[in-house]
Amino acid sequence: MDEKQILQRFQDRALGFMDMLGARFVAADPVAKTCAIEFNIGREFCHSGDVIQGGFITAMLDSAMTHAVFAGGGGITNLFSLEIKTSYLETARAGTLQARGSVVKSGYKLAFLEGRLYDAQDTLVATASSVAKLLRSDVTP
Repeated sequence: MDEKQILQRFQDRALGFMDMLGARFVAADPVAKTCAIEFNIGREFCHSGDVIQGGFITAMLDSAMTHAVFAGGGGITNLFSLEIKTSYLETARAGTLQARGSVVKSGYKLAFLEGRLYDAQDTLVATASSVAKLLRSDVTP
């Protein structure tokens, strides 16, 4: 599949929470195993006025990392996060943000992932790393 087909497939299969967060898939590279998702976050996901609650930041980063795995193909049908670490570097405010996920290393059963979240001014506001268990369509390694 080319990038346009991958992005359309991701958008067509997006889960409800992605719609709630105003997600739009903007880039996917199957060779580099990366994905970028733009989010339009309203104040209903904020505290203290317009500061995005940390769990939603983690959800955005997790989504980009997960879809980076799917962008790479390889018969992966699902994945489950075994561990996620999020670092909050700057205040993330309501508006447009972009999460960029990448596969750092992947084996048959596990993948090591990284994510970065940028605000509309391209300021890095949060990062994440994750270890995920991979499920594949075949049952033999």
